[in-house]
Amino acid sequence: MKAPSPARFPLTRPRRLRQSAAIRALVRETSLSAGHLIQPLFVAEGAEKGAVASMPGVVRFDLEELVRECTALQALGVGCVALFPVIPQALKNDRGDEALNPEGLVARAIKAVKQACPQLTVMVDVALDPFTTHGHDGVLGADGDVDNDGTVEMLRKQALVNARAGADIVSPSDMMDGRIGQIRDVLERDGQKNTLILSYAAKYASSFYGPFRDAVGSARNLGKADKRTYQMDPANTDEALREVALDIAEGADIVMVKPGMPYLDIVRRVKDTFGVPVAAYQVSGEYAMLRAAIANGWLDERGALMEALLCFRRAGADMILSYYAKQAATWLAE
Repeated sequence: MKAPSPARFPLTRPRRLRQSAAIRALVRETSLSAGHLIQPLFVAEGAEKGAVASMPGVVRFDLEELVRECTALQALGVGCVALFPVIPQALKNDRGDEALNPEGLVARAIKAVKQACPQLTVMVDVALDPFTTHGHDGVLGADGDVDNDGTVEMLRKQALVNARAGADIVSPSDMMDGRIGQIRDVLERDGQKNTLILSYAAKYASSFYGPFRDAVGSARNLGKADKRTYQMDPANTDEALREVALDIAEGADIVMVKPGMPYLDIVRRVKDTFGVPVAAYQVSGEYAMLRAAIANGWLDERGALMEALLCFRRAGADMILSYYAKQAATWLAE
């Protein structure tokens, strides 16, 4: 974009374009609507359901509650939900085999939501950390690190189970090499050609994931271990473009940058470079910080939240996963 020719005051007064709400609306460059928002939802059963202490206002829903919440979200204009399961410890093992159960919690949750809200887009996480006893996103090799190829074999099966249950979008969040191509291949061969893949293409080894791990019950299993051998180094940006390019070439329909606000420069680089649909995730740590500041009276809830979401859009995000999606949609409807 060519810079405008220099002009001198008082011939040019930029404040003329800000003098009323109507004029500001006419020249506004970025818009935000409920249709840009995706609501992450935690689904659980029995003793696993209930409030998430580190994420005030967020709960783990049972299936009946999940359906009611999805119905309310759809009425507000939120067109997509992202489901994350909370699996009882007794069903976890070192391989995460419960992720492949066609009658498991995830499959039943997908079916329940699609039956109640057939027009609502359902996205489902593809990763093994909610299902493993060690809390990692994949199968561990003999050296104690995550085995890339063995994990990809599990992920392709998990994605197929989710697609067969009715998921509109499968979203691999594991950061294994080559998994998008393998998932696309198995979906095509099974006739699931319309199932979208939203790839967590640039997922960083961030300190902002702690409350999410509490919510899905993987924090206690992961312990003091980290995921730096497969999630990205926060220092890198060019690497993100390489990761995104690979996932697009392998068949990803949408790519995601995660976390969100600390990585808006990555969102912009990805959007400018590839021009594909880009998602950004306002992750659990971002949400928890906002809630803490709001609870202390340091931030105005509505003003801070809506500004944050608008900034995601301005940076190039076509869609935003946010635990505040329902509240933002409510405000947008007023």
